[in-house]
Amino acid sequence: MEVLVLNSGSSSLKHQLFDMTDGRVLASGLVERIGEAESRVVSRTPGADGALVEHTETVAVADHGAALERIVAALADAGLGRDLAGIGHRVVHGGERFVAPTLIDADVIAGIRDQVPLAPLHNPANLAGIEDALALRPDVPQVAVFDTAFHRTLPEHAYRYAIPTTYYEEHGVRRYGFHGTSHAFVAKRAADHLGRDLDTTNLITAHLGNGASITAIEAGRSVDTSMGLTPLEGLVMGTRSGDLDPAVIFHLERVAGLDSDAVDTVLNKQSGLKGLCGDNDLRTVEERAAAGDAEATLALELYAYRIRKYVGAYTAVLGRVDALVFTAGVGENSPVVRGMVVDGLTGLGYGLDATVNDQRAEGRLLDVTGAGAAVRTLVVPTDEELEIAEQTLACVQQG
Repeated sequence: MEVLVLNSGSSSLKHQLFDMTDGRVLASGLVERIGEAESRVVSRTPGADGALVEHTETVAVADHGAALERIVAALADAGLGRDLAGIGHRVVHGGERFVAPTLIDADVIAGIRDQVPLAPLHNPANLAGIEDALALRPDVPQVAVFDTAFHRTLPEHAYRYAIPTTYYEEHGVRRYGFHGTSHAFVAKRAADHLGRDLDTTNLITAHLGNGASITAIEAGRSVDTSMGLTPLEGLVMGTRSGDLDPAVIFHLERVAGLDSDAVDTVLNKQSGLKGLCGDNDLRTVEERAAAGDAEATLALELYAYRIRKYVGAYTAVLGRVDALVFTAGVGENSPVVRGMVVDGLTGLGYGLDATVNDQRAEGRLLDVTGAGAAVRTLVVPTDEELEIAEQTLACVQQG
């Protein structure tokens, strides 16, 4: 039982093919620099011993349709992908209309297009992948899985902004939240590790990568999350500012002569770690800080401080926290960040085992809880593609 997961970006197309009997990855790869003279095509398919073997070539791939044809051809050459149970598509923004995985038809495509004003950089690319896949494999059920859907359970007092109601009612200005597939995936794995049913478990899940968000989960349901109308709000990220006084925008327009597009670029692409110290890769920032670099030290402290503030706030929101969960590239691989976050939260019942924490997850779930801590601290590797595959299969089976 195979499910193909597609993640279509503006100039890239990633894929993973899963055997849904055991969640095993049968093949994977990506096409990047689509539309350029030298596109990069990476395909990982089984070798003679069954292990995945990577093949890379540089060729011209004109558009997403051509990229998908290459992916399907590579799968076919490996004897895979002929009898798919479904194709799952990552879609960044579902707005208020799409709050669950959805079988794709013409009406759904029109609905996703209606959400483009909420995600102008992402939804058009997601749509391109969907339309090309429908054209190439109209025989296969296809499902849209939305980054925002996991946060559909936010109470109104958490998702509304204190601005005139007309902007919410007419323009959809509210908190939506993102990284939903990751938060959903690690929440289930954390509850399993704790030996609890998800619907009785309270968690704070911190998805820390180049983009970063943190979510309060009460009885298995998202009740607050740091990203808002867009992925800009919340934590300090690789190139995004996270929370700041909205009046900063007007100030920059007045004193720096920036127009709205320029401010958008500054806050989304030139801020965060990059704005503070010139590097957006946390590994480089840690190395510089360890060597005594003052700018990198400040960037690292600010990054961890913002996470710690949110953990404290969400502890108050939940009242009882069963576990704090770190995931994604930084969360899984940075003992330094985990230590800086949790070491400041001992008064709230958090604590780390320094020896266990001084490890990288490398695909393993790590319980890094310190002796005597009232709240468990876990490192849970995320797998957004597998979560999309699982949601796709469930949606197809439900019809």
